[in-house]
Amino acid sequence: MSKENPYEAFLDRRPVEAILASTPEALRAMLDRIGAAEAATRPAPGKWSASEIACHLADCELAFGFRLRQALAEDNPTIQPFDQDKWAASYAGMDAEQAMQVFAALRGWNLQLIRSAMPAAAGRLMTHPERGVMTFQTAIESIAGHDLNHLEQLRRIAGVPAA
Repeated sequence: MSKENPYEAFLDRRPVEAILASTPEALRAMLDRIGAAEAATRPAPGKWSASEIACHLADCELAFGFRLRQALAEDNPTIQPFDQDKWAASYAGMDAEQAMQVFAALRGWNLQLIRSAMPAAAGRLMTHPERGVMTFQTAIESIAGHDLNHLEQLRRIAGVPAA
């Protein structure tokens, strides 16, 4: 696992764009399987519920989209990190369905950006204060790995065996 992409280990053999495009449907399937009644239940103390994971994915898609746009508009911008646990403090009582809709809409918008920018933008640089310099390509690989990490958490919550 590289410092630039802490989610590299989660990537499977599919093209990154295929992972990104399939995540909204996979998220929907997991939330449907878990059900609205169980979505807010934490699987263990200190672990996020399915609803909190959906909220986190929506928040991250917003942040990731900004970072990608920043990398395309500026030369080697320093992207802003965020404390996911502090952001998650607001998730109590938030609706998983609404988070799912926000995530799906933002993902569609971000995929349009990625498709229009690639492959020409693959080598564009950005600097993450904690991870150092990374390319646009590494950033989108990180997003895909992040998706797969959280989908695996949702599979465990739903009781679905690993693929």
